Amino acid sequence: MLPLYSSQADGDEAPDPMEKTRLEFLQEALAKDPENTFMRYGLAMELQNAGRAAEARAHFDHLLTHHPDYSAAYFQAAMLLMKLDRREEARKVLEAGIEVTGRQGNVHAQSELRAALDDLEGSD
Repeated sequence: MLPLYSSQADGDEAPDPMEKTRLEFLQEALAKDPENTFMRYGLAMELQNAGRAAEARAHFDHLLTHHPDYSAAYFQAAMLLMKLDRREEARKVLEAGIEVTGRQGNVHAQSELRAALDDLEGSD
């Protein structure tokens, strides 16, 4: 009988070197379909989490330039810019996101962007 949980799930064994990381998977998926917004967004997030800010920013910039209606990118791009102390750029991204989400009728996303903008302006 097989155990319900493998010991790898418990962290007892090293990961299989043949198993792809999320980053590798996203890079490969995006290479196959460069205009896949979901994969590009996921890759940008994964790069940001890995501390690879310049690469993450390039993917967010691509989304904002080539897919301006992809509203999720605005908040995360602005958060990255704030971490990089690029406050004026973050402000512009948030303002653009507020405009886009307003046109889309996406009240929830728009309120998150407005709150982030208020926080940014309040900390100036």
